Amino acid sequence: MSVESTALIVDAESIRKTYRNGSTEIVAVEAASLCLKAGEFVALTGPSGCGKSTLLNMLACVEVPTAGVLRIAGRATGSLGDDELTSLRRTAIGYVFQFFNLMPMLTVRENVALPLLLSGWARRRIRPAVAAALQAVGLRDQAEQRPATLSGGQQQRAAIARAIIHSPKLVLADEPTGNLDTRTGTDVLTLLRRMQRDRDLTVLMATHNADAAHAADRIIRMRDGKIEAH
Repeated sequence: MSVESTALIVDAESIRKTYRNGSTEIVAVEAASLCLKAGEFVALTGPSGCGKSTLLNMLACVEVPTAGVLRIAGRATGSLGDDELTSLRRTAIGYVFQFFNLMPMLTVRENVALPLLLSGWARRRIRPAVAAALQAVGLRDQAEQRPATLSGGQQQRAAIARAIIHSPKLVLADEPTGNLDTRTGTDVLTLLRRMQRDRDLTVLMATHNADAAHAADRIIRMRDGKIEAH
């Protein structure tokens, strides 16, 4: 790997993802190549079914590319075992979902603490870290509430706090404003952008929203499983 490539958070070379349906091969992502530098905020756009979510899942190390080379934070994922991939997900990657994916039986504080618990943090370190994250997203007063008592915007703020709590190298956001009204979506996008700048995060955001996309540093477009331009 070159010195230049070690500065990349995402370095994907012709990654492909296919599925089998009987004797039929279904191509979800076809020979996608992209690089994300540290500190970038990049939008991923394209019509429904074009492969955006599959691409994000590969970058999140949830799905393994069928072909190609993928490096996340300098590590070639194809050479990692299941335990190493799990460790990489827990330490280097944060994920913001369209539908929040908060655990309904846990409080906001407990939801935000989950990545730290899974990474083996000592409890004495977790409480101040969670308090700081909740303060940053404006949810200090909602720390002991459960998700069902929050508005959609507040739930997404909690989800953002959970995604950034462990200072990941890469934050993946799949339609983070897609389940929110226009004003709330704008507020959430502003928060995500501020968190990215304040913490020097690298963010890849999949979105259908043209205004959200144009708030990014640059735009990557997908169609029919292929990256068109970036």
